[in-house]
Amino acid sequence: MKQRVAVVTGGLQGIGLAVAQALTQNGVRVAVGSRRGGDPRASSAANKAVGSDGLVSRLDVASSDSVEAFIEEVKAAMGMPDILINAAGVSVHQTVCGHSDEDWNQVIDINLSGPFRMIRACLPEMKQQGWGRIVNIASTAARTAAPTHAAYCASKTGLVGMTRAVALEGGPHGVTCVAISPGWVETDMLRESARTMAKTSGRTEAEEIAAMGATNPQNRLIQPEEIAALTTYCCSEAAAGLTMEDIQVNAGALW
Repeated sequence: MKQRVAVVTGGLQGIGLAVAQALTQNGVRVAVGSRRGGDPRASSAANKAVGSDGLVSRLDVASSDSVEAFIEEVKAAMGMPDILINAAGVSVHQTVCGHSDEDWNQVIDINLSGPFRMIRACLPEMKQQGWGRIVNIASTAARTAAPTHAAYCASKTGLVGMTRAVALEGGPHGVTCVAISPGWVETDMLRESARTMAKTSGRTEAEEIAAMGATNPQNRLIQPEEIAALTTYCCSEAAAGLTMEDIQVNAGALW
């Protein structure tokens, strides 16, 4: 994997940051894109993770113009991406009937249309060069339901479907595409969700987080580094035959 070029969206924190660090440690040159990528304070951890050979810059996956500008910046500084990790994501804690059009569209645009825009920008040259790895960070919500995360469930289900279509398109050209679907991962997004639930449940934020961990037989939260390690393997030469899969990382949960 040495000297491969990877793009990681949403890489300033959580799973994206852990993936950027893991790929860098395996010799990959990593470009991190995020809406706050131009903010020195917000980008400090990502800059440290990718090192002097990497890049951290502003990227709004909800904008085709921003996606195209970011990819051109990466190509000019590092070369065409060989690896694409779609880790940017948002969630709105709301029922189907409670979603406004604005909230619904934001979640779908970032979680589903965003990866589509990134893949559309990277896949043609991956196919042309005969090698590529695309990993979409989905969720166990793609196979299960949560009445208070309707848009999130819909977006991640769509992302898994798109993963399969991209795997079929890339297959004859040496390009793989997989989805990795974690359960509850200990990230800022999880803590924000716990704070939201605590406002109506009568429990504390800590109690909400403990309840999330108790939903699986291992009685714990998945760590971002676990997802990063699996993602790194999926991007390796050893994973050439691993494509079209939705890989569940759920600590044994049956749901």
